[in-house]
Amino acid sequence: MAEIYQKTMDEVEKFLHQPGSKVDVYMEMIEKSTGIKRMYIAKGVMILFLLYMIFGYFAQLICNFVGFIYPAYVSIKALETRNKDDDTRWLTYWVVFAFFSVIEFFSDFIFSWFPFYWLAKVLFLVWCYLPIEKNGTDYVYNKILRPIFLKNNPGIDNLAKRVMNEAKAASKSLFTTNRCPFN
Repeated sequence: MAEIYQKTMDEVEKFLHQPGSKVDVYMEMIEKSTGIKRMYIAKGVMILFLLYMIFGYFAQLICNFVGFIYPAYVSIKALETRNKDDDTRWLTYWVVFAFFSVIEFFSDFIFSWFPFYWLAKVLFLVWCYLPIEKNGTDYVYNKILRPIFLKNNPGIDNLAKRVMNEAKAASKSLFTTNRCPFN
């Protein structure tokens, strides 16, 4: 855990000191006017964000933005590159995100009563897309989802095939008998 924290702080430090970037320019201005190092300012903003995720009114909305907006953006960028490794990484994220969303649907009402729920969820989602080798997506996919899928794949394929055949038969009989329910 300390290693992940240190790697994350190193990445934040690099991000805050990218020469010529807007972040660098603004952080330098703030640093000079306040006399506070930019890393302390960034940590303060992170702490305020964490507190807001516990007590803030729109914590659910912000949590969903954090779990969706950035991953959607980098997924589109990944699709536009020739490299397929980034496509696989982000496709795996979306599989884990969808799995978590389904699980959350059944437990959301219970968990939302806990004050740290939105903070825990946002931290989980960020852990899932951190640019480190073994992030949350890799862990959840390889330890939970993949073994379940490999074990149940033939049964899932048979069920999907039956559902598709039933849907085709129903739509064929519905639209060939002049009994369209939409008229």
